[in-house]
Amino acid sequence: MIKHALPVTREADFAQWYQSVIAEADLAEESGVRGCMVIRPWGYGIWERIQRLLDDRIKATGHENCYFPLFIPLSYFEKEAEHVDGFAKEMAVVTHHRLVADGKGGLVPDPAAKLEEPLVVRPTSETVIGTAFARWVQSWRDLPVLINQWANVVRWEMRTRMFLRTSEFLWQEGHTAHATADEAREETLKMLEVYREFAETCLALPVVAGEKPENERFPGAVATYSIEAMMQDGKALQAGTSHFLGTNFAHAQNIRFQNAAGELDYANTTSWGVSTRMIGGVIMVHGDDDGLRVPPRIAPWQVVIVPMLRDSGEDAAIVDYCKALQADLAKQSALGEPVRALLDLKPAKAATKRWGWVKKGAPIVIEVGGRDVAGGNVSVIRRDRLYREDGKLDSAIVARDAFAKDAAAMLEDIQASLFGEADARLKASIAPVDDWAGVEAMFADADRPGWADVRWSKPTGAVLDTVVERLKALKLTIRNAPMGQTGADAGPCVFTGEPAVERVLIGRAY
Repeated sequence: MIKHALPVTREADFAQWYQSVIAEADLAEESGVRGCMVIRPWGYGIWERIQRLLDDRIKATGHENCYFPLFIPLSYFEKEAEHVDGFAKEMAVVTHHRLVADGKGGLVPDPAAKLEEPLVVRPTSETVIGTAFARWVQSWRDLPVLINQWANVVRWEMRTRMFLRTSEFLWQEGHTAHATADEAREETLKMLEVYREFAETCLALPVVAGEKPENERFPGAVATYSIEAMMQDGKALQAGTSHFLGTNFAHAQNIRFQNAAGELDYANTTSWGVSTRMIGGVIMVHGDDDGLRVPPRIAPWQVVIVPMLRDSGEDAAIVDYCKALQADLAKQSALGEPVRALLDLKPAKAATKRWGWVKKGAPIVIEVGGRDVAGGNVSVIRRDRLYREDGKLDSAIVARDAFAKDAAAMLEDIQASLFGEADARLKASIAPVDDWAGVEAMFADADRPGWADVRWSKPTGAVLDTVVERLKALKLTIRNAPMGQTGADAGPCVFTGEPAVERVLIGRAY
């Protein structure tokens, strides 16, 4: 029987397992402020890798990075009624600029320091960036405007869970302005594809890209698209969104320009973003009962070398042997970049350090002892294949030079292996369902039912409201209508009985 490194398994309690992975892998911890977390170096290192890889892709599509203020005047939100209504319950508001002593040993806002206008702590930046676009865009020659910012945002969540739903989180948000609706729609779908490719190539996270239903649109958007990932418990995680905003924000923010014919037009705008919740997705898609498994592309350290030191005369030779291996690995290229190898010289037992890196999910862990040095070998542990068939740790003794030569190929194989495992699970967990009774049956008792693939007639108004209530009763939501459909199978919508126009995926979600 395998004795796992975590105190709880996925099967026993998936929610508690998730929290255990975060704690045991030193990803993040509570900060003392509800819904705000301290992201520790290993967790932030993963975010830095995500930033670097995605930022390269964003810039390759012609966007430039910039930065806008954390505080946004309340009046900016009030210009776009649907937008402010969508975020009103989550807004953190600053009303004073100074504190004074209350005479009882505490501090209170100074009544004389009340702001003339309340400032909202940035929940998203459409309004403040739209105001800037109104200044920047005067002529069709000023378009398109293609910008992105990496920032933190605050949405005052009532129920929080680290990485998945926090009051403060880190993200990137792209914002663009275009001369025509067609250009803006093209931009929206282009960035959706960037997200899909990034999630699958870099995070080894298979996703379904598609359009959200009307009731799930971003407040103020004409159309919202998402990439949806399936977690190991069968629930969905919205891993990224891209919004076609039409001229809604342009009318609210007065983003107008003189077109080539000399007439005034309103710009069409877009916005799109992904956040640190992607790390939550990586945990729940790739983690196992021993902790996290980090895809090599986003691992801060891809190979960790653990010398087995015994406070003896041979320790210096072991360390020198490890340093030479580290240098050789750094000369290798894997997945388009130099191999990132760490020599762990912390003063702790080798077994303790080994299991620490297993829980963190380092793709490859190397152990080197005196016998390895004498024989010119290393002991190799692949994090994606931790145990042998007999349940024992799979630590393979490999010639040192052969490992140094093959490490890059091994990392590429681990990346592909993690994606393949997750992709097979995703495909096996989506089931076509023909009627509402089938939906009820699928989600009635199953512990991890996955997603239902159903016919959809795109109802609106009161009919859509009724559909949403029926779904809520089963704790379900429509995730999206997958891209690339050529039309629904002949048959009625499972909700309305009307002729279907497409298929949608429904399931439980984070």
